[in-house]
Amino acid sequence: MEETAVITKKRKKKKSQFWDVWRRLRKNKLSIIGMCIVFFLIIIAIFANVIAPYDPAMANFDMRLQFPSAAHWFGTDNLGRDILSRIVYGGRTSLLVATMGMAISLVAGCFFGLSAAYFGGKYEFIIMRLTDILMAVPSILLAICISAALGPGIFNTALAMSIGGISGFIRLMRASTLTIRQQEYVEAARATGSGDLRIMGVHILPNTLATIIIQVTMGIGGSIMAISGLSFIGLGVQPPISEWGSMLSNGHQFLREFWPLATFPGLAIMFTLFGFNLFGDGLRDALDPRLKK
Repeated sequence: MEETAVITKKRKKKKSQFWDVWRRLRKNKLSIIGMCIVFFLIIIAIFANVIAPYDPAMANFDMRLQFPSAAHWFGTDNLGRDILSRIVYGGRTSLLVATMGMAISLVAGCFFGLSAAYFGGKYEFIIMRLTDILMAVPSILLAICISAALGPGIFNTALAMSIGGISGFIRLMRASTLTIRQQEYVEAARATGSGDLRIMGVHILPNTLATIIIQVTMGIGGSIMAISGLSFIGLGVQPPISEWGSMLSNGHQFLREFWPLATFPGLAIMFTLFGFNLFGDGLRDALDPRLKK
């Protein structure tokens, strides 16, 4: 009975914390707008094959460089492909690559950052010096070098983007772990005989989730921007796969005589960054314990 009561109490506490965060989040109107944009993009990415009016790879040379019309809302590109369909599928590609890259950075960064702060000593010194070396190189330059070495492609682009993001997660997790490991509940767990893995996985990692969620949300927008940049210079996702950066690269040469080819992919990137940044700012304020009322 006592164990059941404890479990029920923990569930109520978690539910109360969730609604407390949601209450603070919905007070920020801009964060709600950002959240709606993010969810809208996710829905488009999941149901791209249903939403897109045409096959994004279907060429029709008789309809090339057509301005927006009832048949093609965003017009057609230089091969007669529907721009709206390519933007819809490009959103799926951009979110997929950004999520893959962020997942790799998250797992590697959390592992090395948490373990370095927890164990300390020479292990921490080596990890942090390697992190400093990694941070000394601009992330976009590092991504360009890795992508050029590995070659273009979805996975290679995600891997190239993830390497530069690992150092940020390492420093973030190390700072959070150094604070949390001094807490009384961690000392109590250690005194009762809990192993290092249990303490890190059960008592430390869950208490860093708020910081991690904020970092991931803010980082995905930047990753999409960087992925588009790699594709723009020919080192990212390659045609015929739809991707916003490669569409911009294809459209900039027609910018003077045919503006839709570059304008609509650029607007898609802009609204995506706008949505993730607003949502990330709102989450940061909602999850900050110092702002609780």
